[in-house]
This record gives sequence, C-alpha cells and structure tokens, in this order.
Amino acid sequence: MHKVAEAANLCAMKPLYHPAPEAITVEGILYALSDPVRVQIYARIVQAECPQTCCAFLHVKGKTLPKSTLSQHFKVLREAGLIRSERKGVELHNVSRCREIKRRFGPLIEVILKAYAGGRGPRKSAKKTG
Repeated sequence: MHKVAEAANLCAMKPLYHPAPEAITVEGILYALSDPVRVQIYARIVQAECPQTCCAFLHVKGKTLPKSTLSQHFKVLREAGLIRSERKGVELHNVSRCREIKRRFGPLIEVILKAYAGGRGPRKSAKKTG
C-alpha cells in the first residue's frame, strides 16, 4: 500500500518550470547568481560530468543547508533558466543549460564563473574619512 501512496504523490506533484531559451533574461541570470551559495552550486553543476542530485549540495561554503533552503536555491536557478531538473523517483537530477545560454548570450556565463573562481566577490567599501 505504501508504494501506491508514493506513486500517487509523485503524480500529484506539479511539473517543474523551465523557461524556453528565448524567455531567459540577463536580469534573471544575474539575480540567480547574485547569491554566493547559488553561484557555488551552479559552478559545481557546470563542472560535473553527470547530472547532480540536490543531496550532493547539502554542504555548501562550509555550511550545512536545510533541505527547504536548498530547494529554494534550486528553484531560483531553474526558473532563471540556468539548470534543467528532472525527477527520478524522489530525487531531482540537475544539469546546466550552458549551451542554450551561450547561444543566446555568448560568453556571459563563462565570464561570471571565471570572476567567481577568481575570488572577485563583493568588494569591501572604502572607509569614510573626515
């Protein structure tokens, strides 16, 4: 009986939203990658040779993330058009959409990820004198 209830729950889940390539915006990409945790998640997905499950990211930037927070990060990345997620059982398998984004925006993603890898995070503001 348990397997029947589990199958019914999977069928009842709403479909995942993935914007069409022409609906992906620079603003959405920049917003999604403005969070240091999301940019690290995305960079790891881009570098991976196979789909990544959400559970692989429970520990990011030295922190353990609650599953609800992690789900929200993946939703933002998915709805910005940066990743494609596919349900397989109770897990989501995630891959990057770099090729689609590159066709639309050229090297935008490569530049952002290089800046991230180079440690060019937010700069400290200069101290005011006077």
